[in-house]
Amino acid sequence: MVCGEKKMKLTWRLWMLIIILAISLLSIFGFPPAFLQKGVVITSVEKNSTAFDQGLAKGQIITAIDGKIIENMVDFASAFEGKFQNNLSEKTIIQTKDLQVILYSNHLPEITVSDISPTNIQTGLDLAGGARALVEAQNKSLTNAELNDLVSVTSNRLNVYGLSDVKISPVSDLSGNNFMLVEIAGTTPKDLKALLEQQGKFEAKIGNDTVFIGGKRDIASVCRNDAKCAYVQQCQQISDGYYCNFQFTVYLSEDAANRHANMTKDMAVNSTPQGNYLVKRLDLFVDDNLVDSLLISEGLKGRVTTQIAISGSAQGPTQQDAYNAAEASMKNLQTILITGSLPYKLEIAKLDTISPVLGGEFTHAILIAGLAALLVVFLIVLLRYRNFKSSIALLLTTFFEVIIILGIASLIRWNLDLPSIAGILATLGTGIDDLIILMDESTHERSVSLKQRLKRAFTIILGAYFTSAVSLIPLMWAGAGLLKGFAVTTLIGITSGILITRPAFSDMLRRINKD
Repeated sequence: MVCGEKKMKLTWRLWMLIIILAISLLSIFGFPPAFLQKGVVITSVEKNSTAFDQGLAKGQIITAIDGKIIENMVDFASAFEGKFQNNLSEKTIIQTKDLQVILYSNHLPEITVSDISPTNIQTGLDLAGGARALVEAQNKSLTNAELNDLVSVTSNRLNVYGLSDVKISPVSDLSGNNFMLVEIAGTTPKDLKALLEQQGKFEAKIGNDTVFIGGKRDIASVCRNDAKCAYVQQCQQISDGYYCNFQFTVYLSEDAANRHANMTKDMAVNSTPQGNYLVKRLDLFVDDNLVDSLLISEGLKGRVTTQIAISGSAQGPTQQDAYNAAEASMKNLQTILITGSLPYKLEIAKLDTISPVLGGEFTHAILIAGLAALLVVFLIVLLRYRNFKSSIALLLTTFFEVIIILGIASLIRWNLDLPSIAGILATLGTGIDDLIILMDESTHERSVSLKQRLKRAFTIILGAYFTSAVSLIPLMWAGAGLLKGFAVTTLIGITSGILITRPAFSDMLRRINKD
């Protein structure tokens, strides 16, 4: 019988650390873990293509082609070897995790694919490669509202082109100047510049005849953010989920109203379960690409009215999903109708290109450098305090902080770029400083209780935290937002540290000092 044996009891702080770590690992790797999945993931599908019409979509995982198992990009490429050489239509069976698609064509499917990422961590252009442009309006200072409209219509235009991994966001610098930041993975600066410098056009057509174009010439105003004239209605259940209708009012110019009346006066009416509508639809085009096709209410037939109702619908697996999809579709159309083509001539203030090879090399180098730095810190702390358990606890706590930061970034789908990596390193630096303060206080002044010493250490740590947080806030806007990744990642790191890892580490020290 062993007397005086102590059982290890986990405090609520340590339990919270364990739970947060478990959630972070699930967020990073998913369940089942992404690195165990086989196949290739679809990154984009060309709109209006056969593959698109048959149900292939971005994010689906292809597991087999013509019965051949697909585990990676090499298998995908070999599956098409020898096909389409005679320019004859051939059958291709594509199996995904959700469905089987059969295509008949004389060319490769209009899709792009990539290997499945082993984690859910999203990387920015600095690591993934691509082009970035900082864009401003030519000879005009944009207000916040004008900038948001420009971002909306630019997003729609680039999505029409079928580009994948597009990030468009409004940014501003400390002087109050507003810019639009455009990042596109897998493209060149030349291509990006060509896309942005084309101002584009918006047209609404009935058949081949233009009814009105976007902008002030034909559209006086569009109802937005007013439940009396812009709303989602009539959500109904269908065989595979729900659909919801939306409707909003558009005010046309006199010329546009007359054109609409002349085109619809002799048009037949079609009765549908949703109501009576004209047999032809109002087709919306951006840069000659069809982006939506809207029903025209029977009440507008042949009428010269400057007020028309635009309606449409969207589907979803649940009623709430259908409602959200209809609301998003309505807002998108409102933006298109208000702004039409790009409302301003744009010029590129800054244009960068990033090589994915350099990004991969940098990631590899930073991992090696980070591990080497942690090892050196561990050895120095071990030599200074001559306490192996405390030194291991410090090393593990630092490692846990990295996992939590990456877990939160994966959960909120934050793109990790070079400034974000710098933020993680800065977090580790301040974190190690705080942990050493806790260790130092735990080994001095034995006349004062350990609890009081650790409380005193936390007073110092909290003061440093608030000082750091206040100094990071201006970086959200410094450099037109290009340092936002550093500021956000560092704030995530130091906040999770002050709430989770530092308190857990103090409980570790109490347990170690009691042993």
